[in-house]
Amino acid sequence: MLKFLPLGLALLLVSGCASYGVVDNTPLKAVGAEDGYSIRSGGGSGWGTGEVALILAFSGGGTRAAALAYGVLEELRDTTILIDGKPGRLLDETDIISSVSGGSFTSAYYGLYGDRIFEDYEDVFLRRNVQGQLIRGLLNPLEWFSTAGRTEMAVKLYEKEVFHEATFEDMKRPGSPLVLINASDLGYGVRFSFVQEYFNLLCSDISDYPVARAVTASSAVPVLFEPVVVENYQDCKQEKPAWLAAAAKRAAGDPEMTLAVDGLNSYFKKDRRQYAHFVDGGITDNLGLRAIYEIIEISGGAKMFVERKLDRKPPRRLVVISVNASTDPEPEMDASNKQPSLKETIGAMSDVQLHRYNVATLELMKKSTKRWARDLSTPGRPVAPYFIQVGFRDVRQPELLRFFNQVPTSFALSDEQVDKLIAAGRELLRNNPDFQRFLAGLDGARVVGG
Repeated sequence: MLKFLPLGLALLLVSGCASYGVVDNTPLKAVGAEDGYSIRSGGGSGWGTGEVALILAFSGGGTRAAALAYGVLEELRDTTILIDGKPGRLLDETDIISSVSGGSFTSAYYGLYGDRIFEDYEDVFLRRNVQGQLIRGLLNPLEWFSTAGRTEMAVKLYEKEVFHEATFEDMKRPGSPLVLINASDLGYGVRFSFVQEYFNLLCSDISDYPVARAVTASSAVPVLFEPVVVENYQDCKQEKPAWLAAAAKRAAGDPEMTLAVDGLNSYFKKDRRQYAHFVDGGITDNLGLRAIYEIIEISGGAKMFVERKLDRKPPRRLVVISVNASTDPEPEMDASNKQPSLKETIGAMSDVQLHRYNVATLELMKKSTKRWARDLSTPGRPVAPYFIQVGFRDVRQPELLRFFNQVPTSFALSDEQVDKLIAAGRELLRNNPDFQRFLAGLDGARVVGG
């Protein structure tokens, strides 16, 4: 999206008036609102059967990320496994999907519509020139002076063309996994997940909150788009939840968890935090993995998360699949002694920070998956951990790797790019050694139609 930075700056310069975020979240109707779209009420069948708990994480990266994630969903759909002696699709064992930015379009669409994603998602989003529609809206002089801001134009587009005015009440589809759409709190650097537990901190009800607005927040690149604004209501008389108070005690001595808990506690500064401003989730975690880590750790660890938060029995196999659409393009600046442009400089700085943080996140989740499996295991019922990484680093053909590294982070890709990204999602998962090891441990696992 850095290619649009000059356009975003130009629009800011010509704007003649301040813009104000449209507040679209409603006050909490009942303290707790546990019947809302929540961590406890969400989730698929894996925790219930006690066999496979499958967690997916979709990274950011525009349509590139959305298409790669879609290919992984196709491969999971076409992988047949035996559960309790009965054949079924591995896709149906998905319990949680955590996503940021471009990956949130795929996760939200699947959460809302299930298998319909395989019928129309390519036309609805992947092969649509969404970027062109956004740019045309940004270039409309009427938008330059709108008090609603450019983000509202994106929200309206996504509501009309992609999510059809669906709300989080519509996400409560039977058999659907829990979908964690993640954004970044611009004021405090908090990773915010659009579920009722987090909305409780705002004294707000997520049920009638538009899915399109959450996805817009998850993908709202700062400068180009303004933050999505929510109101932090003050009149529900809700005290700090017990889980957050307990998490504060457990976080002592852990700087990272202390930072996360302090950020969530900031929503109780009602006199100073009347509103929260949400932007691209990739700013605080471009892989969608740390949201999973924080929710499980804040809950008290894997055992407490499964047995108390979800009220379910531990699975026999804990599987986390990270779908990482980040690329590693060759820097053009190194071919000349010409000073890099502002765009190249900002892009290089962002890439360095992104890749280093991604490495740390992947290592954290790899170790945590093993630790969670140990915590869930008993002498008579061990839990096997599988942390599976799907990314372009495993593309072995040099020409194809160069092709993927040249796919931009945008919302307008060619049919060839979309085709190859979908195929890559399928093939990278299917050929992944850790995925093959997981399938080998299941009787009757096979891939069909691949």
